[in-house]
Amino acid sequence: MNTPGTRAPGAPDATGTAASRARGGRVADPGDRHRDLSDDEVRSLRARVRDVMPGVLEDLCDLVRIPGVSASSSDRHHLAAGAERVADLFRGAGLPDVRIVSEDGAPAVIARRPARNGAPTVLLYAHHDVQPTGDPALWTSPPFEPQERNGRLYGRGTADDKAGIALHLACLRALTGPTALTGPTAQTEQTEQTEQTVRNGRNGSPDPADLGVTVFVEGEEEVGSPSFPTILQRHHDLLACDVIVVADSVNPRVGVPGLTTSLRGVVTGTIEVRTLEHAVHSGFFGGPVLDALTAAVRLLSTLWDETGAPAVPGLTAGPTAGPTAGPTAGPTAGSTAAQTAAPEPTDGSTAMTEDKLRQDAGILPGVELTGTGSLESRLWTGPALTIIGIDVPSADQASNTLLPEVRVTFSLRVAPGQDPDEGFRAVRDHLLAAAPWGAQIDVRSVESGSGWEGDVSSPVYETVHRTFRQAWDTEPVRLGVGGSIPFIPQFQRAFPEAVVVVTGVEDPDTRAHGIDESLHLGDFERACLAQTLFLAALSPAAPSPDAVPGRP
Repeated sequence: MNTPGTRAPGAPDATGTAASRARGGRVADPGDRHRDLSDDEVRSLRARVRDVMPGVLEDLCDLVRIPGVSASSSDRHHLAAGAERVADLFRGAGLPDVRIVSEDGAPAVIARRPARNGAPTVLLYAHHDVQPTGDPALWTSPPFEPQERNGRLYGRGTADDKAGIALHLACLRALTGPTALTGPTAQTEQTEQTEQTVRNGRNGSPDPADLGVTVFVEGEEEVGSPSFPTILQRHHDLLACDVIVVADSVNPRVGVPGLTTSLRGVVTGTIEVRTLEHAVHSGFFGGPVLDALTAAVRLLSTLWDETGAPAVPGLTAGPTAGPTAGPTAGPTAGSTAAQTAAPEPTDGSTAMTEDKLRQDAGILPGVELTGTGSLESRLWTGPALTIIGIDVPSADQASNTLLPEVRVTFSLRVAPGQDPDEGFRAVRDHLLAAAPWGAQIDVRSVESGSGWEGDVSSPVYETVHRTFRQAWDTEPVRLGVGGSIPFIPQFQRAFPEAVVVVTGVEDPDTRAHGIDESLHLGDFERACLAQTLFLAALSPAAPSPDAVPGRP
């Protein structure tokens, strides 16, 4: 039995476009139907975005006040409250089909409006869960009490990624009217306004009410999206689309938009080193008896060469990378937040500089950079291996004993084109072969996700580039990102002909995942305008009221 408002699997939607893609059929690239917006249309949409911004920022602050941390130790009720609030917001933005779904994980929101008159369907992605705050005492202002200071909005989730939710909300409000109402009554009023837009049309202008829109707001991205594959499988037709916009990445610097065209893959794993059945006195047995911590230190030191680059056979690197601009530029290679984008150079170019990288990362004086080659290649296309945790007694609690066992957690970033499982096997085989003095070694993969390389040959990228340039008044930069968004390859496999566009609102000063996370409000408004222009450009032109069917 079909749930009301849900198509049976395989049933066509209003246009058949997104559904055809879902079934693997080939339809025209939505970028083939893009439309150049006139100067008057750009000015009009710029004004409408400016009009909706106060309400959007107020809603963003309300979202930030919900402490929806998705870590397992956190209160899950906050995630439910966040999903309910997100659902209300998109009902108020005029999307008639809004539902909260939970497939044995945190609740996600799917809100949609079917396409009409041959228009494509665009899926807008964001997530409402956030990272833990760390010690709240280290924050300048309380992490869940948003505060504006010097043109930036501070608070956990202001950028990663509740700003992505607010960005999608601003676009829908700007395209269907300046109202910012929420709730069931507002849903009816907003839907009536949208219907009126369809009836009126605008002579030769894009009609955004025809554009199919699906908003997917996930609730567990910060813990690896464990239920995402099940959501994608069980709600495949609801999520079918022609273009996927992921608003969860970074810009190279304030005032310059970035279009992420590649991401590294990721593997998280554990290493257990054992040498004794139990702890023993370091004075009685120290010397000939090997302790696990000494063995682990010796073992881990084999993972890097003298420059600090990974020294594991089988880890590959992509081609030399650098930021590129222009609609004909090919893809560069390159987590969402906490990713590294091109820092701001002193000469105003987009090339990365060591001084700015050191400043953005907070590298202490005298500490050298590791590896060789360009900074972009080391950050975007090369492998990176980091020890992120180790189970040993703290220095204050240490006793004079030889430790029998040590457990280590590592994070491996692999080049965009390398299989993460292949990367894990390379690390595992290296460690087993390098076991010092017969220590027992066990290496296990905990979590992995594939990298991604975008197909920038699609005409959609030309449309994105043009509309972002119009919104930001500067050329957008195509760049790789060293972090990982593993669900993007899953999206791509589910909808192989959909074009993925990865954008963001963060900048090198955002400090996502860290203390005093913040959002640059000027860049946020520019990002809202850019996406609004992009969606408008994908919308088919409304026919002239005087047009006669069958005549040119």
